[in-house]
Amino acid sequence: MLKAKFNLTLRHFELEAELEAENEILVLVGPSGSGKTTILKCLAGLKAPSQGIIQINDRIVYFSENKINCPSKERRVGYVFQEYALFPHMSVRRNILYGVSKEKRHAKPRAAEEMMEMLGILHLQNRYPQHISGGEKQRVALARALMTEPEIMLLDEPLSALDQETRSGLQQELKKIQSQWKIPFVLVTHDLAEAELLGDQIIRIDRGQSISNRRQSFGDIKG
Repeated sequence: MLKAKFNLTLRHFELEAELEAENEILVLVGPSGSGKTTILKCLAGLKAPSQGIIQINDRIVYFSENKINCPSKERRVGYVFQEYALFPHMSVRRNILYGVSKEKRHAKPRAAEEMMEMLGILHLQNRYPQHISGGEKQRVALARALMTEPEIMLLDEPLSALDQETRSGLQQELKKIQSQWKIPFVLVTHDLAEAELLGDQIIRIDRGQSISNRRQSFGDIKG
């Protein structure tokens, strides 16, 4: 469960965010520069809001009134960056295990294999990022984030750089993975059609302000 209400003064506008998500995909959709990525960074602890509160399950990870601001490594938040942020000098396997603490890493080899198998990248485990496709890089980045056993998952335009065929396949995979992990996924996109396809809840944002917030129903047509 994710609950957050915060604001942040930016150079050109005031960002105001109010989010609440259970076991679902919440999509933030809007034009470039509208504040979507900044919201993700605040949730992850990579940027501090001016004031407000962020709660993940039963833990308050940010609360301006009580001066609570947990560092990102303590928030149990998975983050898939737009450019994937894979280490070029590490194999796929080492990239996936990178986010796991050294204390737990020795117990994770089998879990890493299962994760790669689930995402269809087990055969790539000894390759390096420069030798795999964009869709494969996206799967590696997702596997690395999931290996940390996050309580929420943040995805910043994870499919924007992919060709349409690869993108369509991975959209379905994301929905399947979220249903398996049963944690909130907060996904950023500028593509309204993608938001309609993926989102159980859709928040449209422009210049830091929510201009609409709705939940999908069984009667909605996606795709």
